[in-house]
Amino acid sequence: MPRVGSSPFALPDFNGATRRLVLVNLCGYFAFLLIGFTSPRFAAGLFNAFAFQPQLFLHGGVWQPFTYSFVHITLIGTLFELLSLWFLAGFLENYHSSNWVMGLYASSVLGTAAASTAIYACAGTLGFSATAVPLAGCIGGIFGLLVAIGTLYGDTQFLLFFTIGVKARYMAAIYALISIAMVFGEQRWYAFAQLGGALGGLLYIRLAPRRGVNFMLSESWYGLRNRYYRWKRRRASRKFEVYMRSQGRTVRFDGQGRPLDDDPDDKKRWN
Repeated sequence: MPRVGSSPFALPDFNGATRRLVLVNLCGYFAFLLIGFTSPRFAAGLFNAFAFQPQLFLHGGVWQPFTYSFVHITLIGTLFELLSLWFLAGFLENYHSSNWVMGLYASSVLGTAAASTAIYACAGTLGFSATAVPLAGCIGGIFGLLVAIGTLYGDTQFLLFFTIGVKARYMAAIYALISIAMVFGEQRWYAFAQLGGALGGLLYIRLAPRRGVNFMLSESWYGLRNRYYRWKRRRASRKFEVYMRSQGRTVRFDGQGRPLDDDPDDKKRWN
């Protein structure tokens, strides 16, 4: 684990993935603010459509896991979330690529939605009633970023509540314990969802490639394309063997569809 010294209270660089995430969330807040000012009823309909609600997601609202994190309502909550997002994403972007940070944030947001869906689906089975609460805001993604910093850069000093210096690993543990305690209170839905975001972030830093999900997907695509071309070459070589036998000649190919010399003792291969 890399060791990073104490960091002063200063805003990190505002570029790359950090800038994109903050600006998109900020635009989402002002969009709902303007719509709510002109047409409150229409704004309420948009909130129900884009906030994450497990019962609607299970009945066709498949876009909600990707849109709810950009839905912001209150000024104080939005300010806290965007400042936290700026600090945490900006810190991680000093050590990782923008694609890696975006993948981490997306995994945490989707993990939050998955946890909310899981508690909704299992509530009846476990024998307790749980009223589904719409999820909005990027707190789950922020929790995933915090867990990533606590895991990878646990010795970094942060200011808790802007006053108390605490190492990143302890700050992540404090927030996790608070969320676990909230599971047994009235805010259990949000608390359980936040823990899902933390788990999504942890799985991402353990399983995702260093260059980000985009690089992994591109490599997978090129690998799939190359396998398809190799299959076509093997298929064409088998057809050519059949054709040449019908002409009274024998042509041999190896397992990759590459032709071999006529001499059976000569193992030299060429493309």
